[in-house]
Amino acid sequence: MKAYQELTKEELLTLKAELNAAYEDAKGKGLKLDMSRGKPAVNQLDMTMDFLDVVNSQSAMKAEDGMDVRNYGGLDGIPEAKKLMADILEVKPENVIVCGNASLTIMYDTVSRAMTHGILGNTPWCKLDHVKFLCPVPGYDRHFGITEHFGIEMINVPMTPEGPDMDLVEKLVSEDPAIKGIWCVPKYSNPQGYSYSDETVRRFAALTPAAPDFRIFWDNAYAIHHLYDDRQDQLLEILSECEKAGHPDMVFEFCSTSKVSFAGSGIAAIASSKANLDDMRKSMTIQTIGYDKINQLRHVRYFKDINGIREHMKKHAAIMRPKFEAVLKVLDEELGGLGIGSWTKPNGGYFISFDAMDGCAKAIVAKCKEAGVTLTGAGATFPYKKDPKDSNIRIAPSFPTPEEMAMATDLFVLCVKMVSVDKLLENK
Repeated sequence: MKAYQELTKEELLTLKAELNAAYEDAKGKGLKLDMSRGKPAVNQLDMTMDFLDVVNSQSAMKAEDGMDVRNYGGLDGIPEAKKLMADILEVKPENVIVCGNASLTIMYDTVSRAMTHGILGNTPWCKLDHVKFLCPVPGYDRHFGITEHFGIEMINVPMTPEGPDMDLVEKLVSEDPAIKGIWCVPKYSNPQGYSYSDETVRRFAALTPAAPDFRIFWDNAYAIHHLYDDRQDQLLEILSECEKAGHPDMVFEFCSTSKVSFAGSGIAAIASSKANLDDMRKSMTIQTIGYDKINQLRHVRYFKDINGIREHMKKHAAIMRPKFEAVLKVLDEELGGLGIGSWTKPNGGYFISFDAMDGCAKAIVAKCKEAGVTLTGAGATFPYKKDPKDSNIRIAPSFPTPEEMAMATDLFVLCVKMVSVDKLLENK
């Protein structure tokens, strides 16, 4: 079929009637499918149930350095957990602190500390007239939620397949001392599934910010979340690149096992320079006497090392891959060549990013919801939930089955077609 833009008004009206009839049929199916968040599926959680058996009342409860994990202490985490998380991030254990169950909490705390106490002796952000953050878009809604919560002004930076628009990042960061940070999901980005190129990582490391306390918030959430054995994206390691460039303190890196073991019961870590971590420990010693070392021990005894993690993630990929492929197959077959949408084809992560015609995303999401398919809210992938083009929609294939994903995507493409036809008729 030819592109919708080439259809006459009469052809569009005929198509509209056909699509409306198909939509009424779809509504009659009583669908209740959720593609709104990147939740692990039940069978991903089921495969890890024996994780709960590796530490029990008969277990030796000492870390490799002799620390009793049932007691207080060990602010940084047990040594073997530090090594495991360091290996996931490809950094040294001494550059890692293992915290609680969620990297989001560490990010929130890191911004909060900067607001109230400053970074490495710099003025606390709350005492400044203006604090700004760069936000690659589309991006992760929970990142934007943190900076919005603290009243930090967010500035959109367009994403490309190589990473954020670095010409713009370099210009803004070097000129404006009010810009204190940038949010990054550098590998299999949320929602596009892009991974930053080597050149992009090196340009980040070489930034010359006007603010001495500017920090790159490097959320490496999908470091090990590949979909394919034979085509895995590789990411240059940022801490060592910053060190080489003479900016060792410029990065806070985050990760967790929330989508590896159990969501909400994993372990999370921050990696950074010694100076940054020492600065962080000052408030950590007041905030906590130590995180859950029993859970850290459980993770190490279950996965053993980075190779154990990699083998486990292959099982996750076997569950995730058919869902992504089900979505992409329907998108290719139903929307390919119609000129009413484009989408990413990631090699890993948890999301597919779809761009509709300008001004259509909210209407598509609403149509889907009316017929029983819940998507992430239109605009959620932008600061303040304001997508200037009203075009981006995040698809999260992880939770439903492949069959449910195909059904949900069938409805999704029907809604894309309906809304696009309406938009084109408006312009006729």
